[in-house]
Amino acid sequence: MFTRTQRSSVHSSLPSSPRSPNSESERPLHNRRFMSSSSSSAAAADSASPDPPPILIPGLPDDVSLNILARVPRSHHPFLSLVSNPFRSLLSSPLFYAARSTSHSAEPFLYLCVRIAGSISVNWFTLCCNSSNPRNARRILVPLPPPPSALVGSAYVAVGPKIYAIGGSIEDVASPHAWSLDCRFRTWEALPNMHISREFPAAGAVDGKIYVIGGSVVDTWSRSRNWAEVFDPATGKWESVESPGEELLRAKWMHASAVIDGRIYAMADRNGVVYEPRSGKWRSVEKRLDLGWRGRACVVDGILYCYDYLGKIQGFDAGEGVWKELKGLEKKLPKFLCGATMANVGGKLVVVWEGKGEGGGGQKRKEMEIWCAEIELEKKGGGKELWGNVNWCDVVHKVPNGSSIVHCLDVTF
Repeated sequence: MFTRTQRSSVHSSLPSSPRSPNSESERPLHNRRFMSSSSSSAAAADSASPDPPPILIPGLPDDVSLNILARVPRSHHPFLSLVSNPFRSLLSSPLFYAARSTSHSAEPFLYLCVRIAGSISVNWFTLCCNSSNPRNARRILVPLPPPPSALVGSAYVAVGPKIYAIGGSIEDVASPHAWSLDCRFRTWEALPNMHISREFPAAGAVDGKIYVIGGSVVDTWSRSRNWAEVFDPATGKWESVESPGEELLRAKWMHASAVIDGRIYAMADRNGVVYEPRSGKWRSVEKRLDLGWRGRACVVDGILYCYDYLGKIQGFDAGEGVWKELKGLEKKLPKFLCGATMANVGGKLVVVWEGKGEGGGGQKRKEMEIWCAEIELEKKGGGKELWGNVNWCDVVHKVPNGSSIVHCLDVTF
């Protein structure tokens, strides 16, 4: 029979009152002492102590139960939370998500940022599926708490289980503020300010650090010196990045960014720049990439995908330096996708766009549909051709007409 401290090993890792690191509950399970029935002092301590927390799964040590529960898909977590109070507490603890990570059970999920018509703030959603069978699943966008500040033109980056919202403007005044959304617990946290204010900057994550480029007028020494900055989530500090020469500095807004093979591509209205954090080198974006990159893009397996003006999804192979049409989608997606944006979700290309809602026929439309499609990617012809197969395509949400999709990205936890 396990002692009280053995049965509560997992519970001791959940938020509770502080205890001495030398206490019995802090020791590994295999080093903890079994109770002696002949020890009067132990019996007296037991009678004086509060009732032990209930075990997670009767008949199993909590460490084993945690290992089992961490492998349950996230789509089933709402049902798990209804089983018992210990289950509910575990599902909202950092310990649980740490176990999911170490057991390689973390899952990627799509997060979508939408600006609702008539509002200056943005709304965040996550795409949820009510079935583990993709063919029979119903997919919907579930709303998340709104960000604390109503900023326009922020850059968004995902690192681990968090989304980072960086810069932006309020009433056309650029801001140095940054926030993070912990997707595990759906909570926002203010981060230290950047050295300078930015709106519509480019951003990307390399080796767990967040690099922010541009989004400011280069009219002072300070702005020139801090044209690029890096944020380390581990230390919570911003540091300046050595800026490129004047010939590469781009004034004001960046319209797109992506990370390809550890290099950050930041696209301005005229030309773009590439930064390699590991070497600290800057250079101009290749002309062929610059001419073909239109709108919001994402990278899957080293290929940069974006949606062009002709209604085609194009992929740029950085190794070959050429654009290639993504084939196989002609009859599976609408010809033109309004407001299209995309994300790499678990190695699949997920495309989100704005569709026509109810109304029409002389009536003003009141709703806009948000469509989403998941595309399985494949290289054919010895890697020379890009092909895609649509796994599913659904309306996932409806919003007032005049709303717009701001950004989408994937978060894994």
